[in-house]
Amino acid sequence: MQLQSACQGPPARGAATSFTRAELARILSTYGQFVAAGEWRDYAIDHLKDAAVFSVFRRAAEAPLYRIEKRPRLAGKQGQWLVVSMGGVILKRGHDLAQVLKVFERRRLKLAE
Repeated sequence: MQLQSACQGPPARGAATSFTRAELARILSTYGQFVAAGEWRDYAIDHLKDAAVFSVFRRAAEAPLYRIEKRPRLAGKQGQWLVVSMGGVILKRGHDLAQVLKVFERRRLKLAE
């Protein structure tokens, strides 16, 4: 897996979009909390031409429960980060990864109750 350095700009034309080490660490931290709660069990990372996608699965044989996507072309518009549910509904979109991942805090609180 090739990670893009945090000090680099957007990927070169034709190159795959990827997560930085810091971005991946933040995503994996959230993922780990749900694994510990027994809700999530597997993940996949895809580096596409226009997006980097972190997919979360309950079981490896199922469709992803959520997709955390980085789309640099949307950085100047709605924000490059989005969380998409299994049904294709955009749950949260924004410019800051930490803010976008807060959509999972409510779900984590419901698990604890």
